[in-house]
Amino acid sequence: MPCWSAENATKAYLSTVKMGQKAKEPAVAEFISALAAGNNAQLMVVACAGAADSTTLALVAAANQTGGHVVCIVPSNEDLNASKISLGVAASEVQFMVGDAQELLLNQADFVLIDCNLVNHEEILRAVQVGVGCGKQNGTVVVGYNAFSCKGSWRSCESKTQLLPIGEGLLVTRFGASVTSPKHGSGMSKSRSRWVVKVDKCTGEEHVYRIRVPQGKVIQA
Repeated sequence: MPCWSAENATKAYLSTVKMGQKAKEPAVAEFISALAAGNNAQLMVVACAGAADSTTLALVAAANQTGGHVVCIVPSNEDLNASKISLGVAASEVQFMVGDAQELLLNQADFVLIDCNLVNHEEILRAVQVGVGCGKQNGTVVVGYNAFSCKGSWRSCESKTQLLPIGEGLLVTRFGASVTSPKHGSGMSKSRSRWVVKVDKCTGEEHVYRIRVPQGKVIQA
């Protein structure tokens, strides 16, 4: 996964706004799309607890910017049919798989989206971690949505995880990113990043910023 692309993130964000007019939680889809596109994700996998929704559309928008591929894993054939209806024409841009995401998850995915309403979402997370540990050099960004319903080990996993108060909650973590990776460059070892959430007191809108901080410095939000 190459370095962060603000241009891809912005374009994917705006594209998701247009695609997700009917979304119940557009802010969630927009953030996911910008995060995936900004990280130049090439293989994006979403594990759904039911039919695909605006989160899958978010990955489609990101894939349109990065030239990537989207795989959507749903539990049943009924969910598959409902997903194709829900996504409309965008369904043709998604590869669907039916079954247990823990078994079907693709090890080479560099962006994984997991519905925390899945009973085995923790096992899916561990499967991603194991897959990354088997030699995937550039790491994998993992996002859990509907995270406020997640009471398990996500927040205590070995990799640093951030909980963002967007929609029903988003958990964001990264496994296996190497600071010596040629795609990241040695400069990554000199800085770290954090997500900052600001709420506009007048409108109530949430604004999320990604800030890079040089090692040894502390920034107050």
